[in-house]
Amino acid sequence: MEGVKKNSIRDVLQEDIEATGISPEDAREFYLALIDVIDRHLEELGSEDVIWREVMEAGILKPSHPHPLHQLVYYSVYSSWDHASRGPPPYWFPRLESARFTNVGRIMEVYGPKLLGSSYQDPITSYSLFHKFSVQNPEVHWSIVLREISIIFRQSPKRIHDMTDKSKHGGSWFPGSVLNIAECCLLPAYFPKKTDESVAVVWREEWDDDRPVNSLSLKELREQVMIVANALDTIFTKGDFIAIDMPMTVTAVIIYLAIILAGCVVVSIADSFAAREIESRMKISNAKGIFTQDFIIRGGKRFPLYSRVVKGTNCKAIVIPAIGEEVGLEIRKNDLSWKNFLLRIAHKPRRCYYSPVYQPVETTTNILFSSGTTGEPKAIPWTQVSPIRCAADTWSHNDVRATDIFCWPTNLGWVMGPILLYSCFINGATLALYHGSPLGYGFGKFIQDSGVTLLGTVPSLVKTWKNTNCMAGFDWSKIRVLGTTGESSNVDDNLWISSKVGYKPIIECCGGTELASAYIQGILLQPQAFGAFSTPSLTTGFVIVDEKGVPYPDDEPCIGEVYLFPKHMGSTDRLLNADHEKVYFDKMPTYRGMTLRRHGDIVQRTPGGYFMVLGRADDTMNLGGIKTSSVEIEMVCNRADENILETAAVAIKIAGNGPENLVILVVLKNNSLKYEPSVLKSKFEKAIRENLNPLFKVNYVKILQHFPRTASNKLLRRILRDQMVHEFSLRHRL
Repeated sequence: MEGVKKNSIRDVLQEDIEATGISPEDAREFYLALIDVIDRHLEELGSEDVIWREVMEAGILKPSHPHPLHQLVYYSVYSSWDHASRGPPPYWFPRLESARFTNVGRIMEVYGPKLLGSSYQDPITSYSLFHKFSVQNPEVHWSIVLREISIIFRQSPKRIHDMTDKSKHGGSWFPGSVLNIAECCLLPAYFPKKTDESVAVVWREEWDDDRPVNSLSLKELREQVMIVANALDTIFTKGDFIAIDMPMTVTAVIIYLAIILAGCVVVSIADSFAAREIESRMKISNAKGIFTQDFIIRGGKRFPLYSRVVKGTNCKAIVIPAIGEEVGLEIRKNDLSWKNFLLRIAHKPRRCYYSPVYQPVETTTNILFSSGTTGEPKAIPWTQVSPIRCAADTWSHNDVRATDIFCWPTNLGWVMGPILLYSCFINGATLALYHGSPLGYGFGKFIQDSGVTLLGTVPSLVKTWKNTNCMAGFDWSKIRVLGTTGESSNVDDNLWISSKVGYKPIIECCGGTELASAYIQGILLQPQAFGAFSTPSLTTGFVIVDEKGVPYPDDEPCIGEVYLFPKHMGSTDRLLNADHEKVYFDKMPTYRGMTLRRHGDIVQRTPGGYFMVLGRADDTMNLGGIKTSSVEIEMVCNRADENILETAAVAIKIAGNGPENLVILVVLKNNSLKYEPSVLKSKFEKAIRENLNPLFKVNYVKILQHFPRTASNKLLRRILRDQMVHEFSLRHRL
């Protein structure tokens, strides 16, 4: 564990508390409060989770306290916790009185007695039964949820689910229905309660940190979207694929909704891509045009974007200025500035009105791409079902409500961009956007000033905030739920951010672009543990299988590859540039009469019922005949020395044959530190021996300045593995 740690919470002294950086007077006050909690629960001292819960409910640990104090208490409370037999220790516990008012708790109270009969007790006790019911009866579950979110069918579905088409393993959802999913985002609704006056979007430019937050009402947003939709009709036709390659600004959100409102298809391209990556995505989708910016402003610096787009495509580009009303560079003759694009309808008398293009629910509205780290990226079509899934999942698991202000630094080129957009507008919440870098002071001030209540992150972002202490002094007390996705979480980083918001729950999410959601998450009806998932998402079923493809029992701790049940509403049934059947179902086993869906994650079900995602199946390694994952080894090695920022574990065969050799790559917190790899090697071996497996041997350690990552910040172990294979190959030849 990182930071200060005692052998037991009973051994903590006032001097230990002072050593964390608070004054003697405050240390004395804290010590007495801590002793009071312990004395009141002496008979329960063997139940560490009870002590931690009581410390939390007493409120003696505050966001303003230094992180070493939070570390001291948390790690001391759980110093004797038996991870092997009990799983990860919980840090957040649901209370029944508040659980009944969560979105899922509320519908459980209404429908639970009818659906579960006498087995139903309350939302916390009966959650696992309710989840099982949702997997076995998804039609009933979705019929309930559809009444809770803002979905307006122009032609109602014949049924919720249809398995007539046997070529679709998961069947068809809402067959026969017609709608425009963008319209669902833009119209008032009784439930969730949203009116024309409701605030739909708040945002701030990074150079305006001291100015009031900007806002758009739902009516204003709708009018802006309709203006853009009218302008689109002067250039494009229904069904055209139109790319967006720009930061997730309020203008980008307006363009996204306008393209779909006009019956066209959004092609999502991340603004960090080089020209070659832009070119491949434009060609795969056969896009007819692209919206972009002249520059990207980050941390006060200008980074080129339009110039990359020009190198990547000859398609017509509509160029939005990053600052002001005029584009800050010369554009191609065939391209249009944002100003001139809107002037094309200046003469139109009703330019603020647009009649949406209504289409069958299975119509494609968005093309998203896999990260493309292993070749050509998969082009993943989202239909109008996909937004329903992602909005419903955040409604259920992140508890998004119409009163919430939801911020998650992301981009429309990655799956979290559309998920965030639909999660806000379909659930009636306010979308919060910061036009700038989320790495520093300005973003933290925006979270405070805009009153964000739901904040999403990625682990590397939290690590940066913690290491730079750039969020010190901000009042984030309005945040009631945190979210995290994208990579494996670090326990101590999660402890840090949770402490900054008064130990509110962190909902871990893991899924995929092709699922339009997470398949495994947390929920506010179960205790949460740092870096762990507490439940499959509602209606999602999966099995964890052993090396022979045999499923483990549902309640047995295990490690294996996860296979999904095919009946997953919102998941793809086709790919633009690959064989969907081959990618997801070829050679997959059957289970209870179903052909399982391939996903590719290695998942651990722990004692206590939690889940840990240990990486992709491609990142597993065989060390001395024992299979393990890179993430599992990295989690242990990251804690081996306080100066380690992160590690990457790869396995290589030095001469092309023989056993795999374990190589640990290291990035230090301070690159100027002079560390001998041999010292780290000894520490890694000790940590692995004590926490993982004494048979695993570390063959080589190398210190790097940084790790290669995808544009979505995923670690490129494949590149590191290739580099090490090349390096050892040269040594072998010598």
